[in-house]
Amino acid sequence: MTTSALLLEKLQLQLADNGLIKTETVQALWSGYGEIARYFSPKAGNSFIVKSICPPTQLAHPRGWNTTASHDRKLMSYQVESCFYQRYQAQCNQSCRVPNLVTTLDVEENQVMVLEDLDAAKFSVRKSQVGLKDVAKGVKWLAHFHARFMQTNAEGLWPVGSYWHLATRNDEFDKMQVGELKDKAQKIDSVLNQSSFQTLVHGDAKLANFCFPDDESVENLAAVDFQYVGRGVGVKDLAYFLGGCLNSAAIFDYESEILTLYFTELKKACVRYHIAVDGNEVEAQWRNLYSLAWADFHRFLLGWAAEHLKINAYMQHQTKTALLMIN
Repeated sequence: MTTSALLLEKLQLQLADNGLIKTETVQALWSGYGEIARYFSPKAGNSFIVKSICPPTQLAHPRGWNTTASHDRKLMSYQVESCFYQRYQAQCNQSCRVPNLVTTLDVEENQVMVLEDLDAAKFSVRKSQVGLKDVAKGVKWLAHFHARFMQTNAEGLWPVGSYWHLATRNDEFDKMQVGELKDKAQKIDSVLNQSSFQTLVHGDAKLANFCFPDDESVENLAAVDFQYVGRGVGVKDLAYFLGGCLNSAAIFDYESEILTLYFTELKKACVRYHIAVDGNEVEAQWRNLYSLAWADFHRFLLGWAAEHLKINAYMQHQTKTALLMIN
């Protein structure tokens, strides 16, 4: 029996529906580590998303990072994602919507997660370009997610969230050209990690990981892909999200407005969720770390893909500010 046939058989058994069928492949996972597919259950009368992790026998990274460290990091990321859905997802709400976990199972030692289909839940819109209104929706999602998990210990998740975390990116760091950012990278990482206010960061809060509502009047978004969720300061997600949504000129123009929105929503959400922190103190500390968050991601890009389009005037400006802050 093929792996796909065995998977279908196990899913039918787990979901108690012999009529369950695979209707489409949504996408392949990064570097050929499996797939995300949609299945339909006649018994339940709805569809599910099935994320199947099946590591390749031969590694093939789009940019050539075919190392043992890269492989181990990916495997760990799927364990972290499974843990997030099993232990943390239930604490999310409509203001920081994520798909509900239906079940997990193993198929020939391969990990499988069955999740709510957000398309069926009326979050079927994906966008590659957005205006300020949509950016604001993403900023609010981040603010509520960060408030919801403020001071969470991140047990079972990454000790430091974000896929570009320095301790997991030695290959890329070694490839960086010598310079002030490389010299101060460890200190920047340390300052971010030692902030007295830590939350869970999504870790890969790019536009492609946000699902927009079918009804544009709905203010809430949903987010997927929690492979790099872990402990961190919220502005790491914020900086990364903005860098993927807006060009350099737009971020310069709307920086003040966006930061004000984020911290206003964050403080309101902390009150709403009865989080015992001083919101003004969180804002003061994280605003001070905003430039360092940009510099931290800039460091990764310089080692991973130094020609990347995200290395723009705004990122360089923030890195320059950050370097002046670090002795």
